[in-house]
Formats: sequence, C-alpha cells, structure tokens
Amino acid sequence: MIFVTFVDPASVDAANPSYKLGLKTDIANEHVLDVAAAAAAMNVTDIPSPAGLFAEGALAVCQTLLARWQAAATPRQPFLLAESNLTLAPAVINPGKILCVGLNYAKHAAESGMEPPKQPVLFSKFNNSLAAHAEDVPIGGLEQVDYEAELAVVIGKHAKNVAVEDALNYVFGYCNANDVSERKLQFVSGQWLLGKSLDKFMPLGPYLVTADEAGDPAHMPVRGWLNGDLRQDSNTNDLIFSVAECISYASHYMSLEPGDVISTGTPEGVILGMSDKVWLKPGDTYSVEIGNLGTLINKVVA
Repeated sequence: MIFVTFVDPASVDAANPSYKLGLKTDIANEHVLDVAAAAAAMNVTDIPSPAGLFAEGALAVCQTLLARWQAAATPRQPFLLAESNLTLAPAVINPGKILCVGLNYAKHAAESGMEPPKQPVLFSKFNNSLAAHAEDVPIGGLEQVDYEAELAVVIGKHAKNVAVEDALNYVFGYCNANDVSERKLQFVSGQWLLGKSLDKFMPLGPYLVTADEAGDPAHMPVRGWLNGDLRQDSNTNDLIFSVAECISYASHYMSLEPGDVISTGTPEGVILGMSDKVWLKPGDTYSVEIGNLGTLINKVVA
C-alpha cells in the first residue's frame, strides 16, 4: 500500500493544520484516495488518522477499505483528490524517535576521509527537523549546507532485542529521506546533533510505501539530483550495515515503537566529499529517488 498524509483542505489554522490520510493505488496515479471520505461512504469503521496508522489493526482496516473501493460498482471518482492540489505533510508526522545512521556506505566513508565504522554510528534528529515533499528548507545564515539522499525505515511494531534475521518483520514501510546537514555545525564539537537537527532538515516523503510493496531494502537504487544534475547514484547493496542490522542493533539498546523512523545513511556524492565544495545556496533544489518510493523534492531558501 502507498500512503500519503496531506493537509485537510478544510483546515483553517495554517499554523496548526489538521491532517488527513490518503491512499494511492500506484505511484504513477495522479490521484489520492481520501481515506476518511471513502470509509464514510462505504461503511468502513475504525479508519485510522495519520498518527494512528501504526496502531495494531489499522493497516488491515485500510486494506479492507481499498479492496472495497476497488471492487465498488458505483463511481469511485468522488473520493479521489488530485495530488497536485494537495499540500503534503511529512510521510510520518509524529515519530517518537528519528534515528540516523552515519557513515553507513563504504564509498561515503571513504569520500569523507573516515574509517568505516565497526558498529552502526547512531545519532538523532527531532520532529522540528521534519519537512514534507515540496516544502522549503530554510538555510538563511548557514554556511555549509549539504544534502544526503537516504532510505528511511518506519517501524511497525514494538521491537526490543530483535535478532537480525527477524528484524525486517518489524518494518511497517519505507520512504525517501534527505538528511540535510550543516557541516560546519556538525563538526564544531564532538557530536553531530547541532548540524543535523535544524528546522526542516529532515524531509520525508512524498509517500510511505508498505514493506510488502516497497521491495527488498538490500537492493534499492539510491539517487539524488542537485538542480537536475545527478550527484548521488548508488544502491543499498553498498550499505555497511544492512537495514536489518541497523534495526537489530538499535533495538538492543532502546525500544523501538510503531512510527519510529530510522534513516539508514547516505551514499557517496555529497558536497562534503568533493575537492571543490560548493555548498547549497538559496534557490537550489535537491531530489531524492530510492527504489519505487517516488521522488522527494525540496528547495532550500533564505
């Protein structure tokens, strides 16, 4: 299934909008099924909110709704919204945790001039860093802003002390991420948090694709374009620590809960690794495309 979270067109408080859950039948489809509207018309109850999508049984309810909608003999168009008319929200709007894995591609570690880690390097971002597809990322006053195309994993059920071989069973789905980084702030002290957790520095989206539909996370192409110029062109098969290993490792030190996000690292091609470093400037656009998860596009602004 392919989920979309969008701002309720009827929401009147721009500073604190309400959100609705949408479904796409495929990435290429230009329309989004309004889950709440379709459920009301088809007598499907217990439809989850975007924040409640990860609760036990919520996915099954959405599957029932989609099956009924697809099989309906009556016209289905009234429940469809043109995606181009919607203001999207981050693919996950309120994760309990945002964990990131640093230096997790062999070639990226090499271009950064750092030794490949012997265990996953974890750091955190916070919800202030979330941004949606097509949302502007403010970089005013910053000096060394960089992009990082990453595969993000969304946890689907409580995970603690999970074995590597079982770890993918705890995944709800996957989405594109851009771990935007301010390198000067990242390395100003012994830890990376300051350069990683600025406002809107973690775009997620545009879609959240369930694990059964996303494909094998060990073999997903990872690409990123700066203003249309291909900068990152890799595959998750270059990960030092696989998605399963990252989940297992984290779960041995902290409980992972439904809706938590793990961003699994970026491949080579970032500005930090270039001899001639031309950092992001207002007006630049970066696009992230991983596997069949759609394309995440964000512009940086002053």
